[in-house]
Amino acid sequence: MDKKTVLSGIQPSGSLTLGNYIGALKNFPEFQNEYDCYYCIVDLHAITVPQVPQDLRKNTLEVLALYLACGLDPDKSTIFIQSHVHEHAELAWVLNTITYMGQLNRMTQYKDKSKKYNESINAGLFTYPVLMAADILLYQADLVPVGEDQRQHLELARDLAIRFNNKYSDTFNIPEPFIKKSGSKIMSLQDPAVKMSKSDQDKNAYILLLDDKDTIRRKIRRAVTDSENHIDYNDNQLGLKNLIDIYSSLTDKKAEEIVAMYQSKGYGEFKDDLAEVIIESLDPIQKRYKEIISDRVYLEQVYASGAVKAGRKASKTLRKVYKKVGFVPKTDITK
Repeated sequence: MDKKTVLSGIQPSGSLTLGNYIGALKNFPEFQNEYDCYYCIVDLHAITVPQVPQDLRKNTLEVLALYLACGLDPDKSTIFIQSHVHEHAELAWVLNTITYMGQLNRMTQYKDKSKKYNESINAGLFTYPVLMAADILLYQADLVPVGEDQRQHLELARDLAIRFNNKYSDTFNIPEPFIKKSGSKIMSLQDPAVKMSKSDQDKNAYILLLDDKDTIRRKIRRAVTDSENHIDYNDNQLGLKNLIDIYSSLTDKKAEEIVAMYQSKGYGEFKDDLAEVIIESLDPIQKRYKEIISDRVYLEQVYASGAVKAGRKASKTLRKVYKKVGFVPKTDITK
């Protein structure tokens, strides 16, 4: 029986956070034996907001090295850089022609980012979800690991697949979301009402996967809790709830177990222990990352072979799409 296909991608827009790890990277290696996995560094998405070119290149390789350091095996998974597979941009253009403006106007992330950039907002940010749909549909993905904040974008991919299939005949698989019941959305350490993000202006709001031990301890000590001064897991103590979610995700202990462990203890002791849990979890990743990032030849081998493997699958899908929409097939005059 053919394996089902999993597709996931992360933007190289700065060092990855603990939220990225718990919500995505930590789970990636689990799928390698059970599914046909495609893991992408989505640099085309990254340029929808201003980027410094040399930083984008550096961040792209950093994310690739972190993928590998977190346990992804290029012999088991297809690991590649989005811009190395031109079919992503080409399919996105075709899908743009069957996407309704009203759908894109309703995208929550577009609404949020358009407030930030006002009149300087670019068209790419508006059509970002169509490119994401192309990423997914190119590989005929069955499952897409997404956080709640990306569920809306996956719904658009499903809508576009169904719309194209109805118009031109069956072409695309209809992807399903894979959303963890817990730990899929780690919140800011300074504002537990918003998701942890590397773009946050407050550096104490997030923990980077490459933060050193003292930085991790400092950020956890400064993490907001509340004035209730007792350990519990409820929506009235969102800051504490978020910290317990982090603890639970890294230790596989249930929230109620953690509450029981610290029932008679204060926030300070809980935070100190949590910091050590994080440090212990990230230490082997950081050590492996340092080895990988210094081996440029190995990184090039990984992303080059990944692009070839991804390109084979992507080109097969795009050829079907081009034929069905009525494009004249390209003739190879070199034969």
